Amino acid sequence: MPNTTDDGITQDRRSFLEASLAALALPLIPLRGSSAAAAETTAKHVFQHDLPDLTMSGWQVTVAEVTTPPGVVDPRHQHPGFVLGYVLEGDLRFQVAGQPETVIHTGEMFYEPPGSVHAVSASASPTKPVRFLALILAEKGKPLTTPA
Repeated sequence: MPNTTDDGITQDRRSFLEASLAALALPLIPLRGSSAAAAETTAKHVFQHDLPDLTMSGWQVTVAEVTTPPGVVDPRHQHPGFVLGYVLEGDLRFQVAGQPETVIHTGEMFYEPPGSVHAVSASASPTKPVRFLALILAEKGKPLTTPA
């Protein structure tokens, strides 16, 4: 049985999420010896969001790199779990149903709660694509995306 902290989050879940987010942050940390490296390695927090209360037993993470050309709007869809996204290049028009549309810029992250409808996903530029990583955390065996 996993260890549980005072706030109800299991140590296994916390370790898994910390490792996943650390993997996203690796491109942000300069390598020692590179010409762009500073005198010290630095790290900055780029995103923080509360997560649903889950045990995550029987869950898995799938990381997808998504590229959307300019002028293309992805159809409304849902994911069975929750999604953490990190914009690698370009600007992402983003909206979860019931929330205002926003633009997420290169180096910024987004969150989609379990079962929410991803209403808008598109490049904010009329001439440049947007490219992002999506970490989809969901129960094993469930389809990762379904039409909404």
